[in-house]
Amino acid sequence: MGIRMRSILVMGILGFLAIGVLGFSSYRLSMKSALEEAKIKSDIVMNYAMATREYTRVAQSPLVRQLVEPDRFYPEIMSGFATSRGIYEEFEKTFPGYIFKGATLDPLHPSNKADAQEVQIIQKFIDNPDLKADEGRLVKNGQEVFYTATPFTVMNKNCLICHGDPADAPKDQIEIYGDTNGYWWEMDEVVAAFIVYVPVADAIASAKTMSLTLVLYGAGGIVVMLVIIGWFLNRDVVTPIVRLAERAEDFSLGENLDDPIDKNATGEVGVLAQSIERLRISLNKLMQRNR
Repeated sequence: MGIRMRSILVMGILGFLAIGVLGFSSYRLSMKSALEEAKIKSDIVMNYAMATREYTRVAQSPLVRQLVEPDRFYPEIMSGFATSRGIYEEFEKTFPGYIFKGATLDPLHPSNKADAQEVQIIQKFIDNPDLKADEGRLVKNGQEVFYTATPFTVMNKNCLICHGDPADAPKDQIEIYGDTNGYWWEMDEVVAAFIVYVPVADAIASAKTMSLTLVLYGAGGIVVMLVIIGWFLNRDVVTPIVRLAERAEDFSLGENLDDPIDKNATGEVGVLAQSIERLRISLNKLMQRNR
């Protein structure tokens, strides 16, 4: 293999390795950026949901309880779970794919029932009492999402009015939800997790596309660069060296000793040409003495 091909091969391998590293780094950075953006969005939604729930618990529900009879129960204005669920059913109409759920192990309302993945998240909070939040990626309803979760621990005795002994629950609640599910909660027990799901499939696809585009453009640039380098090598290095090698072969046979070497080449090739020219002159003088 000639010097030209070896040089192009080495530079090509190094160039494509560099493009591969650049593409992988670009993908990782794009993915990190996409997930950071998803986390920011999920935190905003979660904070809004928690603010809504806290307002319902602190201001709205106590006032309603003062205004209605003890056995009356209006979940839309008295239940933090129902209020949050109703608000985000409206929110999802504008932002499809965004989900807020009060995932509960044993809920009053069936839609709050935790699925298998959510049960694992709640169990993580149960097993780790000091854990205040959890986040990660998973596939939900066929699409990849980023989730943020916070535990719901029974910290207020008012919760036990509706979720303790069903005999103590408002009669309206029993008529709406029955007396089987959503009861017998205990103080300091983790019974649910508030979870926000933010779709990231499009962001991940965009990161992959960006990285692939970068690799393709980089590969095209490498090919063009190799062609240009090959042309310069052929013109300024390979062809002059081949010509000098041919002249040196002639001199070794005692041929063309009267034809001077072209010394227009520069750099190392020029130095080599000058050395072979001096060799030609020396050989020519030696041959003339021996005639």
